[in-house]
Amino acid sequence: MSEQEIKISRRLIYVYPLFVSLFFLAATPIAVLYTREWDFFENLLRILTSPSKLVTDYFALGGLGSTLFNAAVCGLFANLIVYISRAKAHATVLAGYMLIVAHCFYGLNFLNMWPPFFGILLYCGVMKKKISENIHIAFFATALAPFVSELFFRYAMTPALQVNWVGVVLALICGLAIGFVIPALLPGTTAMHRGYNLYKAGLAIGILGIFINAFMYSTLGVEEPANTLIVNPAYDALPYGYRAFMNVFFALLFTATLAAGFLFNKKSLRGYRELLHCTGYGLDFTDKFGMPLCMINIAVYGFAILAYLNLIFILPSVFPQLPLGVGFTGATAGIVFAALTFAADGQHPKNVFPIVIGYVTLFATVVVICLVANFDIPWTLSTQAYINGLAFATGLCPIAGKYGFRYGVLAGFMSAVICTVTTRMHGGFVLYNGGFNAGLTALVLIPVLDFYRISPVREDDL
Repeated sequence: MSEQEIKISRRLIYVYPLFVSLFFLAATPIAVLYTREWDFFENLLRILTSPSKLVTDYFALGGLGSTLFNAAVCGLFANLIVYISRAKAHATVLAGYMLIVAHCFYGLNFLNMWPPFFGILLYCGVMKKKISENIHIAFFATALAPFVSELFFRYAMTPALQVNWVGVVLALICGLAIGFVIPALLPGTTAMHRGYNLYKAGLAIGILGIFINAFMYSTLGVEEPANTLIVNPAYDALPYGYRAFMNVFFALLFTATLAAGFLFNKKSLRGYRELLHCTGYGLDFTDKFGMPLCMINIAVYGFAILAYLNLIFILPSVFPQLPLGVGFTGATAGIVFAALTFAADGQHPKNVFPIVIGYVTLFATVVVICLVANFDIPWTLSTQAYINGLAFATGLCPIAGKYGFRYGVLAGFMSAVICTVTTRMHGGFVLYNGGFNAGLTALVLIPVLDFYRISPVREDDL
């Protein structure tokens, strides 16, 4: 890239997340009118003041407009922090932003995100690290935000939700302590899976979440809480309405992203075929190809995700033997952004496709076994846990990129097998459960491939 192209690329890494935040903000009043969410502020307060274990659907807990506003506000503050800190423009900062807005649909809000975030800032101050070089870690630390909400509103208190100074102090202490542990865990856990899980913070944070959850409940003998019971007649009355709105929302967002990428890429798709041939292992696409081409990748990959979701939504209606799945819940909308997290840092439709096939293969296997054994089919591809699991399992795409299609399918298959059980380990308090799941998969699969001397079929990207 020329010096001018590098300058434009770096600027777009800042500008594109801001565009997404403003897109959320612009969509908020439209969503309020569309769903007639006249109790918008009450719904927003409910999102902020409720425990948020996985998977707490903010569409159901609050509403469409209040959830989009939550994402807009959290996103805009993330944009502001990146600007104030003068964080270096690279793909990992963009990934951290995408994960923040993704979880604003099912577990992260403007209240519970701050203690872990400030914990990283305190770590930087004490250890004399540059904040600008650790902003992405601060963004990743918000994955433990449900612990904050739990301490704020429910932990070891009366059944009624309330706030007292003990809960606030515990939440602050927990958040600040988290800030000192995550930076220490990240290098070690990344070495464990050797970079074959792009959601590398997921394994570190998942392991930490297991210890925190065990201490808070099993060790101290406190009864572990259930998920928040949500009764929202307005939400239940518009199941297909949310699907229609979110399809239009994402179609407009991806179209705008594609158009902008096309224009800044000198009105062409030049270079995209080369990007699709990358393994995705250890390569920052923004450095090699520039942000305009990454925006094209985000859009193309985003449309592929949208097509997949709409296809699996209709499976139970085509095959009545299958259990009912979900549609565009808050969690489903959020995982679209989660799946796009590393579209500028290793993910593209070609190396993600084998992971998807791995999930489909497990599903087909389960269906055949259940039919032969005369069992009820327990889940379908549109079951919420499997939608969320696949979104993060795409982080295993470097395995497909380097080892080839069949090992990519195997990685997806293995990830799908455990995607519903990892939540139990940390009690549903880790928002990066899928990244934790993918990390465990890589932790098992890569040593097995090494032991049997199965070599990568493709070299590292240059």
